[in-house]
Amino acid sequence: MPETELNTILNHRQVFLGFVQRRIADRAVAEDILQAAYMRALEHEGDLRRNESIVGWFYRVLRNAVIDYYRRRSSEEKGLESWSRELESAVAPPREIQNEICACLGRVLDSIRPDYADLIRAVDLGEQPLQHFAREKSISASNAGVRAHRARAALRKQLVATCGSCAEHACLNCTCRR
Repeated sequence: MPETELNTILNHRQVFLGFVQRRIADRAVAEDILQAAYMRALEHEGDLRRNESIVGWFYRVLRNAVIDYYRRRSSEEKGLESWSRELESAVAPPREIQNEICACLGRVLDSIRPDYADLIRAVDLGEQPLQHFAREKSISASNAGVRAHRARAALRKQLVATCGSCAEHACLNCTCRR
């Protein structure tokens, strides 16, 4: 893109931002859309027609960026709504079936670090939200997230070492009973 055309659209930044803000209430999102439109303009500078105003062309780029934003948001919302409906209708298996998933899980949990085992028992098996666990243990939420990742990795490693191939297949029909 020639420097004069680039300067022209950069000099109209506030006007372009106002255009986006009239369509997007959140200023930060409007700023992001404007920045993305600048990048798109640089990538598609060849789309500018001869004798077409750079400002008019950039308005078209901005309008398409706003439309894309709403399309993405709409599909994200539909996906979240679908997932929410699925979770609402999901039925947890009875406790006795949960206990049968892998009979050796309790013993394996006892073989990993106690703080990891506590986290897995509370969060994964007890369905306690990670944030509540973090507050209860007086650690930050990010620390709890890291600990959860490490605990699950340690459990996975120990399950594979203890149960072999059935652990690799999610302990379905576990027969190791070690």
